Amino acid sequence: MPTLALIAHDGKKDAIIAFCRKHAKALKKLTLIGTGTTGSRIAEATGAKIERVLSGPLGGDAQIAARVAVGQVQAVIFLTDPLSAHPHDPDIQGLMRVCNVHNVPLATNIATAEMVIAGMGKSRV
Repeated sequence: MPTLALIAHDGKKDAIIAFCRKHAKALKKLTLIGTGTTGSRIAEATGAKIERVLSGPLGGDAQIAARVAVGQVQAVIFLTDPLSAHPHDPDIQGLMRVCNVHNVPLATNIATAEMVIAGMGKSRV
């Protein structure tokens, strides 16, 4: 089963929860991992089974990047807040770079997240 990583900055957590509720049926067909609070909020809101790694600022973004690098994650939805500064920006940039190096789909907003989830439903990413 393909693995999808779900991450959201604080200002985007409500948006990722709404996205997951909307796509609950599709998400049940995937293995899900998420960073700390994002993962727990998605699980609470949707009942989805989601493996949680550390919070982003504590290394969760780097943990997910490592899994992308070894082929354990087939797509990443990381709803970023472009209007806020983030002290763990190097980890965020590292995750994005690893996705690009390994040609792994990376959605940073709802529009591209919709495309990723549609693509994962049609093929084995």
